[in-house]
Amino acid sequence: MSQQKADIFAGLQADILRLQGFKTVQNTVLESGLGPLKYAFPNATFPLGAIHEFISTRPEETAATIGFLNGLLNILMGTNGAVLWISSSRMLYPPALKSFGLSPDRFIFIDVQKEKDALWALDEALKCSALTAVVGELPHITFTHSRRLQLAVEESQVTGFLLRNQPRAVGTTASISRWYIKPLPSASIDDLPGIGFPKWKVNLQRIRNGKPGTWDIQWIDGRFVPVYQPSFTLQQTQQQAG
Repeated sequence: MSQQKADIFAGLQADILRLQGFKTVQNTVLESGLGPLKYAFPNATFPLGAIHEFISTRPEETAATIGFLNGLLNILMGTNGAVLWISSSRMLYPPALKSFGLSPDRFIFIDVQKEKDALWALDEALKCSALTAVVGELPHITFTHSRRLQLAVEESQVTGFLLRNQPRAVGTTASISRWYIKPLPSASIDDLPGIGFPKWKVNLQRIRNGKPGTWDIQWIDGRFVPVYQPSFTLQQTQQQAG
């Protein structure tokens, strides 16, 4: 394909994505920190100004999801961003944010008593373009409510994250992506297990106009990198062959 045809094709693809409500926002720092995940997204660009949905069914998955999300927020916020975190039963431990290079004083926490109040606060917060992102711990949401949230971020260009911990039913939503995050054992350091870099099995089940997939990912030096399986030694190979 000639360069001229490639440019025409890329332009048409961008027009189609824009008509479908996907607005491309270039962020080179964000893209460089995503590692192999970036190629799952349309035009290899993480969808900002959109709603992303995370499903977890067990407490350990919730903890892994929050860790993975903190990595995303580290890359997304840069040096100036602010995040609003809304919940009726917050699972995040703010001091743990420092493990991902995040400063807790750049987060605003809104803890409410009822899920319906969390949904109202989330709806209003996503309209505030001064925020970098809004996180809502909201297990249950209807398609109508999710569509309203997606319309709000398309206008404000705020990025929204829904943490659906142990939902009664997953159902269908208008979110641009759906993720399942599971923990993987961290590498041992000096024979002490569980203190190495955080690792996850990341399942991007759905991404609008993108390519779903599953990756083993770890967080090292402020970015996501693949988890490489250790190579067998010659002795191990010979033992297996024997």
